[in-house]
Amino acid sequence: MTNLKAKLTALIEAGGPLPVTAYMNTCLHDPEFGYYATRPGIGRDFITAPEISQVFGELLGLWSLHEWQAMGAPQPVDLIEIGAGRGTMMDDMMRAIGQAGGGDRFALSISEASPVYAAAQKTRLSPFHPDFLGAFETLGDRPFLLLANEWLDCLPARQFARGKDGWLERVVGLSDAGELTFGLATDQIGALSAEAGDDQASVEVQPALDTLCETLEAAFAKAPGRALFVDYGPADHAPGDTLRGFKDGQQVGPLEMPGESDLTVDVDFSRLARLAQKRGLDVAGPVEQGPFLLALGAEARMQALIKANPGRAEDIYEGVRRLVDPAELGSRFKVICLSSPGLPRPAGF
Repeated sequence: MTNLKAKLTALIEAGGPLPVTAYMNTCLHDPEFGYYATRPGIGRDFITAPEISQVFGELLGLWSLHEWQAMGAPQPVDLIEIGAGRGTMMDDMMRAIGQAGGGDRFALSISEASPVYAAAQKTRLSPFHPDFLGAFETLGDRPFLLLANEWLDCLPARQFARGKDGWLERVVGLSDAGELTFGLATDQIGALSAEAGDDQASVEVQPALDTLCETLEAAFAKAPGRALFVDYGPADHAPGDTLRGFKDGQQVGPLEMPGESDLTVDVDFSRLARLAQKRGLDVAGPVEQGPFLLALGAEARMQALIKANPGRAEDIYEGVRRLVDPAELGSRFKVICLSSPGLPRPAGF
């Protein structure tokens, strides 16, 4: 039994089954044994777009420079990344911004839950002197651009199953043999009409999406800004049961290796857009990642890289193809931009 499994077992024995949100949050963020506290696995358990091709970060860097200009080129302005991994995306962004002559325009800030990743970011991004004190603590004190790639999918989700008279919350408990197992709480919670379709047997709801929109509303009330999110999930309906684990590049059951595998869920982009609109935010998207990157110039940037690096032509082409091909990441990944009211429509939408 792993240390975290023993801890979860003790928690369940003492207080009863855990909602899926509590289970997911403990597996990812327990300070002693949680996945992100001890063994974040970019390049081992999973790979992200910035690690596939430098074009991804470069285009987002140029997008940031363009949107800063669309905001009226305010000075100072914060460039914020949430969940920056090994710092690859921000490094590529700043290189592209610098090559376009905007390298001194932004004050960088990183919000990172993983101490392992934070250490890597401090090393890789040290030339840009980023602030690691926590982006959300000062969000909105001045104009800002916020970006997050594959961060929303790590926000813990509640899961519900449709019962005869209403919805029941899915929980994690213990089997007769003492193993972690899924079950259903006994209390009905009523309707979830705003979250689930009439024919859905199950639905996931990420409570932190509400908090995110509330935070952005408060920040935009103080200063203009945009928040760009790239992640996977459906654009027009709520996810059902999508909780899954990843270990060494393979999908594993979410209860198999608590604390040793990454846990993730699909993002409900339609709900995020709905929540943002209710709070008066301007919403662009969601759009598919492939068309978004192509609209920003992915093909032209790829050709320029191939011309400058002919010996790497095949690798460069293959990386960009994976990002934009609908059969790869191009359609499964979506892009959404939440903005303060009154700004021009963002590029790529």
